[in-house]
This record gives sequence, structure tokens and C-alpha cells, in this order.
Amino acid sequence: MDAIGLWMFFGAFVLIFSGFPVAFSLAGTGIIFGLIGLSTGQFDALLLRAIPDRIFGTMSNFTLLAIPYFVFMGGILGKSGLAEDLLRTAGLLFGRLRGGIAVAVVLVGLLLAATTGVVAATVVTMGLISLPIMLRYGYDKGLASGVIAASGTLGQVIPPSVVLVVLGSELGVSVGDLFLGSLVPGLMLAALYVVYVIVRAAMNPKLAPAMPAAELNIKPAAMALQVVRAMIPPLLLIFAVLGSIFFGLATATEAGAVGALGAVLLALANRKMTRAALWEVTLSTARLTTFVIFILIGSTSFSLVFRALDGDLYMQNILANLPGGVLGFLIVTNLAIFILGFFLDFFEIAFILLPIFAPVARDLGVDMIWYGILLGINLQTSFLTPPFGFSLFYLRGIAGKQLATTDIYRGVVPFIFIQLFVLALCVAFPGLTGLRAAGP
Repeated sequence: MDAIGLWMFFGAFVLIFSGFPVAFSLAGTGIIFGLIGLSTGQFDALLLRAIPDRIFGTMSNFTLLAIPYFVFMGGILGKSGLAEDLLRTAGLLFGRLRGGIAVAVVLVGLLLAATTGVVAATVVTMGLISLPIMLRYGYDKGLASGVIAASGTLGQVIPPSVVLVVLGSELGVSVGDLFLGSLVPGLMLAALYVVYVIVRAAMNPKLAPAMPAAELNIKPAAMALQVVRAMIPPLLLIFAVLGSIFFGLATATEAGAVGALGAVLLALANRKMTRAALWEVTLSTARLTTFVIFILIGSTSFSLVFRALDGDLYMQNILANLPGGVLGFLIVTNLAIFILGFFLDFFEIAFILLPIFAPVARDLGVDMIWYGILLGINLQTSFLTPPFGFSLFYLRGIAGKQLATTDIYRGVVPFIFIQLFVLALCVAFPGLTGLRAAGP
């Protein structure tokens, strides 16, 4: 089989790693190799007529409409004061423990993940509020930065998750099933983060000391009232969004619209909704959505030429004949995604690799819900892996002189290993994602 399609695949990565925008790298590679295919007689120019239809088909994808809804919801909640209330309350609840503030950050990150699913809003909010407090009480800079960055990424596995929406669309599976199957792995991640913090604090109390008792002087009745006030709004929003999906009352897209409306109502209730805030969130949502659409257009053009040149058959033949069958396929594909996560955004990885990986997974009899959850856990690490982890960028941007870049990189390493450990557990025990079979 002619390997021109394989060269096309590598050509796209050469352009991407040269710093050229991903959307234009994919589209440009498609054009260049389409011309090469025309000159060698391997590409029919009539196929170009299919590109507009495929692009409009992608843009009319109802599932992908959930992305702007969830992004808008996360942006509005970032302005609502919800995170601030949760962090202050959790800090008072766990401040007496060694590492208590870090534990509070993980739990708040878990709740925010189930309400926003947006990394930027979570990391920035928790970083601005909890980082100065942890550093003031003598927390190790690496531990403080690591727990904030890692907790902020929980929204990529805990539903509602933009990552899972993209995976559901690309794999052709129910986003609701992905949401349901990812709950246990997501909760395991949060639990292991807490265990790690507590163990580190027990082994070396100087890394994460408890808060002074004088600052925790609050009456039980007042504490209970504060907990109720801080917890009810996010729990109501979680029930409205996830409950409507899990009980079959709404699709993920419809639930996203409900969540967006609920976030606006919460912001209005807290008197944090202003025209400036609404405009800022709307603009950032439009930018991200446009970014996704342009990558989709580029990947559509790329995949059309790639398949016309039999590149997909060439790659699928390689992947389907790897040693070890299903396990070999899982190891290679997850390793490829993990390595690319050091350099590329999860949108880019998903739109480039999944059209190649998904058909092979189906041919091997892999349960696609299970496979999608594995990929979601793996893609979560792309937010933490240096040098281009977005969670690291967000934390670096708001930390100023409080943290060195090396502190952040050092701090996230243990959490990356925790994520890989949970990924390995889900490979070894598919029941963790809903008793689904790993193979035929």
C-alpha cells in the first residue's frame, strides 16, 4: 500500500509543531497533499465538492452545541461569587487539619467541576483566592500550585465536561452515557488527590500546616448556616444539569442550556451580573466556539484527502495488527495521546487522532463508552503536562511573583502520576466505568 497518506499525517504535525495554527495546518496539509494526489492520479478532484457538505454537516451537529452552553455556564459562574463562597466555607471546615486548605481546594474543585466543567474559570478563581492563603500559612509552593492546577482539571472528567462532549461527538456515542460512566473515575481522582495531600502533610507537617485556631473561631450554628448557603446553589445547579441527563429528561445539549440559564440566575441572585461581565463571558464563549469550529473545518478537509489517499487504511492496518490485541492497541493509542498532550490542546488531539483510532477500536470490539472515558482521563493530563498545559498557563498568569514556573512544574508531577494510575485502573477494571467489557 502506498504510504503517501502516512506522509500526509506526519506533514500535518510538522506544520503544527512549527508554530502554525492547527486549523490552518490541517487544511493546508489537505490542500498540499490533494495536489500531490492529483499529480499522481491518486486523488479525484470531484471529491472536493464533498467538503462544503461535510463542513455544514459538522456545524449542524446538535451534540457539539453543548460546548458553548457549558463554556458560557462556566464563565458566568466564575462571575457569580459561587467559588469564593465555597472556598471560604471549605477552608473553615477543614482548616484545623494539616493540609486542610489543600483538601478544601480539592473538594471545591470537585463541586465546581460538576457545575462548570471549565478549567480556566476553576483554576483562576481558586488560584486567586486560595494560593495567597496557603502561602501565607507556610504551604510548600509546589504542593500548593499542584493541588490548585490538578483540582481545576477535574472538570474534564467530572460531568458536565466539554472534553466528554467532544469525545461523544467524535466517537458517535451518547454523551449522557459518557457522563454517567465517568463519575466513578472522576470521584476516584478527587479522592486520591485528598489522600496524597493528607499523606504528604502527615509525613512532613511543614509542607501543609493547619490554620491557626484563632482564625477558625466561629460558632457551630453560624458555621452550619454558612455551609447551607454555600452548598445549596451548586447542588441545585448540579441536579438541574446532571439530573436532567441521568433521568432521561434532557440531552446533554438541552441540559447545557438549562445550566447556562441556571448560572445566570445564580449570578443575578448574588448581584454579580453586570453588562460588562455578561459581555466578557459572551465574547470568550464566542472565541472558544470559533476556535473549535475552525479546527473542525481544518480537520474535515484533512480527513477527506487523508481517506482518499488511503491514509486511514494504512494507519488502521498498523493499529489493528499491534502485538497484544486490544491491550496493545490501548497502550499505543493512550501513549500517543499522552505524548501529544505535552504540546497540543485536547481539541486538537481529539479532532486529529480520533477519526483514525475510533474505527480500529470498533473493529477490535472495544466498548466505545469505555474507550471514550479512558481517552477523557488521558486528555485531562494534557492540561497539566508542561510545557503547554493550559492549567499551568492559567496558574502562572495569576500567580505573579508568588510562584516560580519551576514550582508549578514540580508541583503537578505527582498529580500527573495519580491521573495515569487511575487510567491504568480503568483499563484493568472496566467495571469502574459502568461494568462495560474491554473487548469482544
